[in-house]
Amino acid sequence: MSLALVQSRALLGLAAPAVTVEVHLANGLPAFTLVGLADVEVKEARERVRAAILNSGLEFPSNKRITVNLAPADLPKDSGRFDLPIALGLLAASGQIAADRLAGWEFAGELSLSGQLRSVRGALATALALRGQGEAARLVLPLDSAREAALVPDAPIYGAEHLLDVVAQFLPPGAEGQAGEPSGWQRVLPAPVADAEPGADLADVKGQAAARRALEIAAAGGHGLLLAGPPGSGKSMLAQRFASILPPMTVQEALESAALASLAGRFTPARWMRRPTGSPHHSASAVALVGGGSPPRPGEISLAHHGVLFLDEFPEFARSALEALREPLESGHITIARAAQRAEFPARFQLVAAMNPCPCGFAGSRQRACRCTPEQIARYQGKLSGPLLDRIDLHVEVPHLPAEELLDAPPGESSAAVRARVVAARQRAIARQGQPNQALSGQALQDAAGLDEAASRFLQTAATRLAWSARATHRALKVARTIADLGGSEHVGVAHVGEAIQYRRVLSAK
Repeated sequence: MSLALVQSRALLGLAAPAVTVEVHLANGLPAFTLVGLADVEVKEARERVRAAILNSGLEFPSNKRITVNLAPADLPKDSGRFDLPIALGLLAASGQIAADRLAGWEFAGELSLSGQLRSVRGALATALALRGQGEAARLVLPLDSAREAALVPDAPIYGAEHLLDVVAQFLPPGAEGQAGEPSGWQRVLPAPVADAEPGADLADVKGQAAARRALEIAAAGGHGLLLAGPPGSGKSMLAQRFASILPPMTVQEALESAALASLAGRFTPARWMRRPTGSPHHSASAVALVGGGSPPRPGEISLAHHGVLFLDEFPEFARSALEALREPLESGHITIARAAQRAEFPARFQLVAAMNPCPCGFAGSRQRACRCTPEQIARYQGKLSGPLLDRIDLHVEVPHLPAEELLDAPPGESSAAVRARVVAARQRAIARQGQPNQALSGQALQDAAGLDEAASRFLQTAATRLAWSARATHRALKVARTIADLGGSEHVGVAHVGEAIQYRRVLSAK
């Protein structure tokens, strides 16, 4: 048979559109033509496939005119993931394997020149997209990638170490025994989840009762948090321990988070079921934070999906990078539109930002005099726009600790104890409205708040006197609802609103 069809998958954001690899062998001048909007690394598959087939002891049809089409032709294809399906298509078209036995299978994998299979980016994202589309095809991947993809429940994933391992499964009838038992072929099942290694504990933080309380509220409700204070006051220490008090991930959350890490080539099985914490340097560009490129890749906000994005030295980030965070903070996703294609990535992350109150860092400090002028302080804080500050629910001051309190104070409350209260409060919110308090909006927020009359008047008065926007008012109401949940209260009272109001007074929008 001179024509063979092999099924594979491309990557377009978190989607995995189907790609049919069509291989045709014809008489004529020997040539190897690859078409179908293939990127440079895909076109280089011609040389990898040729060497892999020959070095595996198989026959390469070098006396034929070879045409490989990656359909659909208008879908961009990148990476070396099409090496394996192209090689199998050539072997099927030349009669070395049975083309009809390839039906119901999908393949992805990069080939080395010796025929060994190398792992590919986005294996877990591919398996997750297949499950979401209701596809029943069996997926064949390099062994390392197969272990990653097998984390998707009930996914039929097969792994192979070498091209010959795959070829042995699809030999023509009567030829199966000639190949011997393939050593590298196996059905891959999910590996057992390892116990989480103990990380940084909140007990290491001494003092800072107000900041610790703010961390607990942020974790319980899914709120964003801005820590402002002088250098060395413990802002980074608090942020690095924030993930330790967050509720455990559900399997669906873990799959979404791991799929995004897989797209970026950052996934490791050791991080399975653990909330990610991203901490990009303040020199990061807007594209690095929100994603982009061609083809579009996820940025730091998407890699922190269902986790924490810690931005230290917050005002030092480029203005364009900070302003790019505004829409994802509100919507929980980012849409990257380019002339050739469009991709959407989830970005439901918790922002924890840290900053100094002024350029020298000591404005308002009793330990050291500030040398900044009022104009310099206003210019520094003015790097953070009003709309961006509006979208951060809690603004908390982290003061400098005296040496005696730092050295003589006993350890603080452990992360496990705080996490127990956070989980209980989050469960109350989920039982009431099916989502964390931070995700509430519109009528759902009004219904879930349960404000009594005195609390409602108090909030209205505060919003008027502090000149809050409608967004700031609603976010203060969400924080009050979370404080009530932590206290086990069904209704939001004056005390809950009063505490929520104080978390929006450290910085003013300039």
